[in-house]
Amino acid sequence: MLKPNNQDRRWQILDSEYLIRRPWLTARRDRVRLPNGVENNEYYVLEYPDWINVIALTRDGRFLMERQYRHGLQLTCYEICAGVCEPGETPLQSAQRELYEETGYGGGTWTPWMDISANTSTMTNLTHCFLATEVEPISTQHLEATEDISIELLTVDEVRTLLTTNQIKQSLMAAPLWKYFAVNRLL
Repeated sequence: MLKPNNQDRRWQILDSEYLIRRPWLTARRDRVRLPNGVENNEYYVLEYPDWINVIALTRDGRFLMERQYRHGLQLTCYEICAGVCEPGETPLQSAQRELYEETGYGGGTWTPWMDISANTSTMTNLTHCFLATEVEPISTQHLEATEDISIELLTVDEVRTLLTTNQIKQSLMAAPLWKYFAVNRLL
């Protein structure tokens, strides 16, 4: 087993300037000094709140998948439930709320699955991933005005095909799904 190397290689922040502060985009420019003394006058950092996502399995073992349009790639994509951690909520509370709002499903058994970063180099947040088993419909969807999400219940074989044919584009969603398939020897 690999032993962690905890040697601190932290950069010294000499100056920071916010370039934009919007609800979904906060960017700053840092002037930093590396441990070797080199200075970088333009290092850009994106600040985001933590995010969550959920691999949700129904009582009969089907994956609760979402389809929605993603404007960045201009594609309608298969995804797992995901969202932002709201102030005052734990990641688990955020995950349970998002699953309920986006799908109308809830209940079940919840397990922390993994914490990952979209980009450790330039982004400040983590995505807290959960595995929720034996979820069931308890309501209708409660979507925001900007959300247009359809729900599909897929089999293990169907989700495996989505993964192996590169149809799940969001890396923060593909990573926990790949882990699920690896841990459960479903590949």
